[in-house]
Amino acid sequence: MIIPYDALAKDTLDNLIKEFILREGTDYGELEYSTDDKIAQIRQQLKSGEVVIVFSELHESVNIMTARTFAEQPEEHLSPDY
Repeated sequence: MIIPYDALAKDTLDNLIKEFILREGTDYGELEYSTDDKIAQIRQQLKSGEVVIVFSELHESVNIMTARTFAEQPEEHLSPDY
């Protein structure tokens, strides 16, 4: 299930983005970006729809992923099997 980014409080969204950035690891490009720069980049990608916030009922977790990756996920990975 996609969670609209603007439905989250600013602090909650910032913490979610920070957790995502830390989990994703190190940059391997020529430029190093600060955490604040990375937060701004992810926030812009959320606004543009390039990435989405996804809640997995199956895993009871929240993640940020590209909209394309979300669209390619089999439905059974996104919701519980009752």
